[in-house]
Amino acid sequence: MPLGQPFPLVIAAPSGTGKTSLAHALVGAERNAVFSVSATTRRPRAGERDGVDYHFVSEADFDRMIGEGELVEWATVHGHRYGTPWSAVRDGLANGHTVVLDIDIQGARHVRAAFDEAVLVFILPPNADELRRRLAGRNTEGEEDLRRRLSGALNELDAVAEFDYVVVNDDFERALQSLEAIFHAERHAVPRVSDLTERVRVIKDRIRDILAQEMHP
Repeated sequence: MPLGQPFPLVIAAPSGTGKTSLAHALVGAERNAVFSVSATTRRPRAGERDGVDYHFVSEADFDRMIGEGELVEWATVHGHRYGTPWSAVRDGLANGHTVVLDIDIQGARHVRAAFDEAVLVFILPPNADELRRRLAGRNTEGEEDLRRRLSGALNELDAVAEFDYVVVNDDFERALQSLEAIFHAERHAVPRVSDLTERVRVIKDRIRDILAQEMHP
């Protein structure tokens, strides 16, 4: 069993880097991880499921969630609003799971402010040309939207120094392995092991018993 306490694991990046696919793959690979389903006012893309990929809500419902304090963070990104429900994070942590959040740079900052134990991972594209190719390959944005997302990436990339880790998504499986390594390393970080003092005490007491037995067979 993992030693450490669960924590929010934020995966953020400019659009087109593959962060959402990586976040879902990490949760699928780790039984101690759950996905934080964000709320959004944008329409579902092909293959996206309500309540699984996002909670797709109306503008009025989103306003209500803000007004009732249901969101850890929210922001307008590329003309649509996205937000993280408190319940998604708190329930996951209370059940002993590390909560994986697929959110934007602004949201990552808010989560860090709300949860001291949060770990932030920035996903980088291998290069600018590949980023453009991936965005164009979605076939969900026109040329104007594509230019807006690329322009947004210029500012978002400046935030990389605020993060704890960076993973380059040049090869999906290799990037996933890097995320899994971060996940396991953080689960075993000394500050997260709440019963570490007791664990060490038990081991030391047993060592003393063994030494005493060997001295007096």
